[in-house]
Amino acid sequence: MKQAITHFKVPVEDTSTCLGADGSVSHVSRVLRMITGRWKLPILFRLFAEPSLRASQFMRGIPDISQKMLTQHLRELESDGLISRHDFQEQPPRVEYSLTSAGRGLMPILMAVREFSRDYPVDPTVGH
Repeated sequence: MKQAITHFKVPVEDTSTCLGADGSVSHVSRVLRMITGRWKLPILFRLFAEPSLRASQFMRGIPDISQKMLTQHLRELESDGLISRHDFQEQPPRVEYSLTSAGRGLMPILMAVREFSRDYPVDPTVGH
């Protein structure tokens, strides 16, 4: 079993390092807010697999997503700086989305979370 090492960056004696306005909790909470939403992770993982995608490709590749929710989540991810929107100014309209450098930087973290989930599966006998 892997041992988590948590004491290197967050000293226990200084709670402001964890809980202050610029503390660890604030930063992690901000990132979690950026990726919270039913369709945000599928959008990010699709863009990680493909360099750029159009809205119609998301609609085909993510079952059950509505156009409204796709548009909303794309706008939020763009506003948070995780994806970029490129409008080609053509008729008919052509718009493509891709990960920004921040979005690409987030992907190894999301992959690590995936591995954590695989390494520590949920015990169905334990109440949550």
